[in-house]
Amino acid sequence: MLSQTRSRRTVLQGGAALALATAADLRDRPADAADATPFSSGTEAPAIAVPPNACDCHIHILSTRYPASPHWKGQPVLDSDVAAYRQVQARLGTSRVVVVTPSTYGTDNRPTLDGVAQFGPSARAVVVVDRDVTDAELRTMAGRGAVGIRVNFGTPQSWGPTTAERLETMARKVAPLGWHVQIYATGDTIVELEPVLSRLPTPLVIDHLARLPPDQGVSHPAYAAVRRMLDGGRTWMKLSGAYLNTASGPPAYADATAVAKSFAAAAPERVVWGSDWPHRGEKHLPDDARLLDLLAEWVPDDRARARVLVDNPAALYGFG
Repeated sequence: MLSQTRSRRTVLQGGAALALATAADLRDRPADAADATPFSSGTEAPAIAVPPNACDCHIHILSTRYPASPHWKGQPVLDSDVAAYRQVQARLGTSRVVVVTPSTYGTDNRPTLDGVAQFGPSARAVVVVDRDVTDAELRTMAGRGAVGIRVNFGTPQSWGPTTAERLETMARKVAPLGWHVQIYATGDTIVELEPVLSRLPTPLVIDHLARLPPDQGVSHPAYAAVRRMLDGGRTWMKLSGAYLNTASGPPAYADATAVAKSFAAAAPERVVWGSDWPHRGEKHLPDDARLLDLLAEWVPDDRARARVLVDNPAALYGFG
């Protein structure tokens, strides 16, 4: 069995206190912070302009209308819902979005699919399912905007430990639909998984810059493994989660930036950008506008950046 790695979303004793503090902070913002967007620091617009149909390819929708999965012991559910995210969209200038079911909900995809329904044709879903999901259920979710599944090796899941065998089983299950498989795993786990990942019958999407250790970055063995998969032509990378992959920190995230620039240069036609809003489990919320501005350094050319924000998401997620 693959070793289960800890991440920012791993259960912490202070999770409940953090949630209460976050809620209090949102409620008690001073008047001069009225323009701040929910679950995001900062108030200014991005320095870079985004093209029409720009897509944020990684967010989570949560609502107190839906309880957390019984397995979940981390940060409680807060209302980071569609209404809240529309404020983020207005600030960033993006118009398309990909909603990913968070570990908080286990295999309950109702918040994600309801969110996609509210967003309309400009949204797609990446869902989380267990082995017993039926073909009929998958087809129903496809009709509601689902285009892929997420298989998480990094945080507690409702089924317990995630194994390579489960990953392959689920990939075979969704392959007939033309879906992709998105994985969340640390660099060490990616190294262990490379033979499996390379033979999946679906396109592969890797979350959050492959979670390479900040002190190693492109020298970590997972970097070479990911590059081999990118060179194979069926793997995609999410240029997201800079704040998860840094020791140097904001605003430049220099260590994460070195990794992101290399991945973007290696496969410019198969990288997409995501904010990871609402930044679950983060004590200090990042500034989403500044996260978007990182693309100016990661992908300096305007035309190439438009590809990352518009053309690549359209190809991967099926936007018209």
